Amino acid sequence: MADLPGTIAELLSGDERLAEAAAACLPSLGTEALPRLLELVTSREPDVRWWATRALAGFSHAAAAQAILARLDDPEASVRQCAAVALRGRTSAESLPALAKALDDQDALVARLAADALASAGAAAIPHLEAALQSSARRARLEAARALSSLHDPRAIPALYAALNDPSAIVQHWAEQGLEALGQGMVYFSPG
Repeated sequence: MADLPGTIAELLSGDERLAEAAAACLPSLGTEALPRLLELVTSREPDVRWWATRALAGFSHAAAAQAILARLDDPEASVRQCAAVALRGRTSAESLPALAKALDDQDALVARLAADALASAGAAAIPHLEAALQSSARRARLEAARALSSLHDPRAIPALYAALNDPSAIVQHWAEQGLEALGQGMVYFSPG
């Protein structure tokens, strides 16, 4: 069994292979590791915050989820990216508004990863994605339409139809893709 100080040292070693192995190992140390990671996730060093966020992704504890959620507002894009990936598949009602806000992140990858996390939440994310489709921010609308189109949920149909009137051709494209996947695509025929 790994010891906490040694595993933390590997997490912060600068060696990606060792750090990844340490991040995967830390949850097995249980709540003993959690206070140290919660301290590291607020470090002044972006790399330390990134690896702490990565390690916290393996914890199911509410404090870990809160710390990851807070990293969506990190000044460093790579840390926000890590947080969005960590939230994918483990979204909660509390995380959905923050992920929806991240659809307009200045970093395009953060916005895309936030949309992926929202899509992984399924039907619970639909109201947040519908609201994002009303945003004045093109990126937020684009990512919301992309996420809605990937849900394959009939409850998204009204929002996808509305998105067909979006001024952005890319938003319209994703709306069309989503509607087609739901069997609501355009049917072309010759009257005659």
